[in-house]
Amino acid sequence: MSLRCHVVSRWGKLKHALPAPIGANVGQTLSSVNPAIPAISSRLLSLSLLLLLAATAFSATRPHYGGVLRVEVRESIETADPPQTGRLAELTNAFTISEWEAGRRAVYSADANAAGGRPFLDGVEVHMGRPLQDQSIALNAGKADLVQLDPSEPQRTAGGHKAWTSGPMRLLVLLFGPRIEDPRVREALALAVDRSSIHRAMLQRQGEISSALLPQWLSGDAFLFPVVTDVAKARALLAGVPAAARTFSLGVSDPSHRPIADRIAINARDAGLMVFAAPPRANADARLVEVRIGSSDPALALSGVASALGLPLPPRTDSPEALYTAERALLDGFRVVPLFHLPDVYEVNPRVKGGPGISPLGEWRFENLWVEAGRP
Repeated sequence: MSLRCHVVSRWGKLKHALPAPIGANVGQTLSSVNPAIPAISSRLLSLSLLLLLAATAFSATRPHYGGVLRVEVRESIETADPPQTGRLAELTNAFTISEWEAGRRAVYSADANAAGGRPFLDGVEVHMGRPLQDQSIALNAGKADLVQLDPSEPQRTAGGHKAWTSGPMRLLVLLFGPRIEDPRVREALALAVDRSSIHRAMLQRQGEISSALLPQWLSGDAFLFPVVTDVAKARALLAGVPAAARTFSLGVSDPSHRPIADRIAINARDAGLMVFAAPPRANADARLVEVRIGSSDPALALSGVASALGLPLPPRTDSPEALYTAERALLDGFRVVPLFHLPDVYEVNPRVKGGPGISPLGEWRFENLWVEAGRP
């Protein structure tokens, strides 16, 4: 193959594959095309034939790059225009947005002028607002290539499916509203929650139990915020609290977290609190909220978490000690009670090649993926 390229580049006459027959008379065939081409030894002809056969075999077995990656997520982004931050915005590093249906669908096309070169995929199609059960059905029916898995579900590999997991970068917290004024009530619920039981039975031991806002891998000091379950102390705190103040509603921001909220309500009753589930979209007194860790810089990550939870923004910190102090200040008073740091988990169709397509922070890295089509 390289010999053919040399001849073409030197004489500019041979623009197609070597003419048949290829064998003992190839030298004569080349000379008949252009007398200026010198005779080629049989050894070189044998080499060229081997190279040609190798190239043919390679072209038949090499990956077929391209395809459209079909992604389903439970989040629903309702903005009129495509978001400027987050995972969808990150796709524009290698793709251009071609269709946007707020809350439903986003379509991206490969950007031939991307800074890192054109991605292997021809495009990405993201369907939003899809319940986890519907995502699983779509994947098994071959209508989706990449879907989310709830951390409470065991990672499945049936049918050759793969599982991609990020680091623990989703923070799950209890966030109290202004009606829960008595700090004893907030602390009592923090003491009543049996994190170990929830982590073992409901989260399949995925992620990490934590009383810190930032995960250990990021700040290095999460272990300084001890995880304590003490129902007796919780009952003692509530001894002088009126019954009305011990009764409140608990809502969830994500329906997939409802089983965890129900278990927390049971733990609360053991401590003398009356916690009941709030209807969807209701203005609950306390909420089970998930926040993404958005930066690998601890100071920026802490500011992002505080902003997402409606807490005062911490001062800019430039040392581990200052970071710890700022995080401790946000947790004083138990307005927010960290519970777990959870990973992103995706189930992937086996025809998706080149992964994993997520970073430890859960960022989408689809530029080096491709979807392998069926061969004829």
